[in-house]
Amino acid sequence: MKRAARAAGGSVRRAALVLAVLVPASLAVGIWAGPVSLTPAELWAGLAHAQGAAGPIVRELRLPRVLLAFLVGGSLSVVGAALQALLRNPLADPYLLGLSGGAGLGAVIAIALNPGWPWAVPAAAFAGAVGAVALVYRLSVVAGRRLDPRVLLLAGVVVGSFAGAIMTAVVSVSEAAELRRAFLWLLGGFGGASWRAVAVFAAYAVVPLAALLLSGRALDLLAIGEETAQHLGADVERQKRLVYAATSLLTAASVAVCGIVGFVGLVVPHAIRRAWTPLHRRLLPVAFFAGGAFLVLADALARTVARPLELPVGAVTALVGVPLFALLLRRNLT
Repeated sequence: MKRAARAAGGSVRRAALVLAVLVPASLAVGIWAGPVSLTPAELWAGLAHAQGAAGPIVRELRLPRVLLAFLVGGSLSVVGAALQALLRNPLADPYLLGLSGGAGLGAVIAIALNPGWPWAVPAAAFAGAVGAVALVYRLSVVAGRRLDPRVLLLAGVVVGSFAGAIMTAVVSVSEAAELRRAFLWLLGGFGGASWRAVAVFAAYAVVPLAALLLSGRALDLLAIGEETAQHLGADVERQKRLVYAATSLLTAASVAVCGIVGFVGLVVPHAIRRAWTPLHRRLLPVAFFAGGAFLVLADALARTVARPLELPVGAVTALVGVPLFALLLRRNLT
């Protein structure tokens, strides 16, 4: 017993040490990287509000972009870990329940209509994601198995496919400029990041993120099974509704500010479970910081690998996430 406790304590200390190095390093790389090269002195002067050409680049462009990428990456990682427990499916990710299809459809319609309002696309994406979630929930109610994991998965696939079909029809009749803009948005990116976007996302994310971080024990019980959780005194239906609503709102807010970014919520929780702990009370905070650092580094790579051009960050997370997930899956099967 004492040996197990010491091993757990050592694992927590190692996790804290890795995060203490990884998070500041990723933030520094994210602020430094970009199409315009900055020296360490210029970077420090920009952060210190000193006069100079680097100041606006650092404070108005790169700093809000890095903070938004960190918040979105952390939120998606927490969502992925929570959904994997709720659905008892290790392959669950934030876009499994039709969220990406609904958000993409809302954004594509807004791009095609081109209303001229700068927040039209994020607002339409958020509305589309929330609408998709509501439809998935309604389908599970009609099936008579409200929030049943298997029904949710099937309903999410149906809603996502339906939204994708409508999206394809809208894109096919759009003009070339709108078509390119739609594809760039669907692949995800932080080119439109600003301090206002950071504030809006934080305002939407703080409540559902706090609700998930405080649901560690409930998620542990849900991951074991609903009957076992019920026997251990958990209010299973209430916890399922809470997790489903919180993950849906967080994912919708993330998609609204940066488009569709995949694999963050799939790869990061898997890596943390394997490296440190499957207990959600510890896993969720670590997933937040690790996911934030992962997406910041992916965005830095997207800005620098083909500069002065900028790659969609969703393409970078897929290129990095697929091999990582294949490696994790191979190790779990051996």
